[in-house]
Amino acid sequence: MDTGGGCSAAAAGVEEEAAQREREWEEAAEAVAYDSCTCPPPIVAVCGPGNSGKSAFSRIMLNTLIARYRNVGYLDIDVGQPEFTPPGFVSLHVFEEQTKDLTILYLRNPKRCFFFGDACAKRNPKLFLTYIFDLYDYFLKEFYCFRDVDNPKKSAIPLVINTSGWIKGTGLHVLTEMLKYVSPTHVIRVSTTVEHKNLPCGTFWMNKFDESPPVNLFKIRAAHNSPRYLLVKKEARIIRELRLTAYFRQCLPRDFNIFSLSDLIQGFASVHPFQLHLSKIHVIDLHCQVSRTDAHHFLNGTIVGLSTSASPPLSTESSTPCCIGLGFIRAVEISEDCIHLITPISHKLMEKVDIIFQSCIAAPSCLLQVSGILSDITDRLLKI
Repeated sequence: MDTGGGCSAAAAGVEEEAAQREREWEEAAEAVAYDSCTCPPPIVAVCGPGNSGKSAFSRIMLNTLIARYRNVGYLDIDVGQPEFTPPGFVSLHVFEEQTKDLTILYLRNPKRCFFFGDACAKRNPKLFLTYIFDLYDYFLKEFYCFRDVDNPKKSAIPLVINTSGWIKGTGLHVLTEMLKYVSPTHVIRVSTTVEHKNLPCGTFWMNKFDESPPVNLFKIRAAHNSPRYLLVKKEARIIRELRLTAYFRQCLPRDFNIFSLSDLIQGFASVHPFQLHLSKIHVIDLHCQVSRTDAHHFLNGTIVGLSTSASPPLSTESSTPCCIGLGFIRAVEISEDCIHLITPISHKLMEKVDIIFQSCIAAPSCLLQVSGILSDITDRLLKI
């Protein structure tokens, strides 16, 4: 039986459906960018379940806004699958150019960021919300200014907020609190065909008698089975490992050739680690994983956030300073009062580091396979 014709028809149907969704997304983005007045610029929150295409639409929204405004802010609160940082960050970016290829994984230095230290906000929703509120307040202060007498060239810019796919239970509460605080001008609700996985309809975050400013609500279809750029099917764990590997790849020379995993492991093994004095480092366990007295024993072979006490918190509500980057701790020598770590952060900046944030984020296998790490972790676990 010849089924070639049926397969071709099915493929054509999928292509046509993807093209329709692409047009729908582009029309929604253009409606936000061009059907609203330039003052105030739009603040757009993109919400929906995981793997529905929120990040892809956020990129389209970002590019469309850049075509009208020269600069656009991007607040990424998806700690598990962020667009422009390694996992575990809540970050604020400002873009001046469009991101052309929507399928490429980009890494960018944010304007400000906090290290949450986990791929999901379930461990500490309160801290997660504090980070979001602080970064949003910073955006309002620095980039959403009107009639700034001291700096007349300073003008307000639009903001795109890329949210997490965690929208049930506590996740819905976190999203609701965020939307109440931010009070966006536009909310994009990405919906799948499985209704129970979607967000509640309407302005679910508002109370009945709220006197909040009016909000423009857009509903768009999720991009499943799309062969085009609308959705890159992501396996979360693999994507996180790729982002972390790409981040630490910056420790190696640009002309360092990598043809295999073995090359990458050898490259990381050849990186001369930076040394920090253990006694001068304040270790902050963001999620209370171990007792403070045992914290140093559990640092070896882990991803950590790095910061400096010279960088004050963004607000009085949070005692946590902003993060300047990540490090991978290769060894801890308590008797030598020394932490050995690799990081792409400059030595000049590393000399100021006196704070380490512990994390729950798994280190990539290519880092763990650097000589001695795997066996050391195994021995440590056997002693517990």
